Amino acid sequence: MRLCRVTGNVYGDHKHPDFRGHKLMVVQQITPEGKNKGAAFLAVDTAQAGVGDTVLVMSEGNGVRQVLKVKKAAIRSIIIGIVDAVDYTADPR
Repeated sequence: MRLCRVTGNVYGDHKHPDFRGHKLMVVQQITPEGKNKGAAFLAVDTAQAGVGDTVLVMSEGNGVRQVLKVKKAAIRSIIIGIVDAVDYTADPR
């Protein structure tokens, strides 16, 4: 599971059949403090997220297939929830 921020939408006339009927978004992984971490990537939205939302992204093939209820999918990452707040205490080590 990754904590991410939605940074944009992706629009296209032609796409892989597995992506048909799904909204595709650009997401940026963030730290619990809200700082960017790593490169942005694409994720299918199943939570009705919008640009600026903090979301939970699953990036594990089997879990993605279970959420979408399909046996095979060319989809790697999926938005499964919108985060209302992050309550985080740094490890004192």
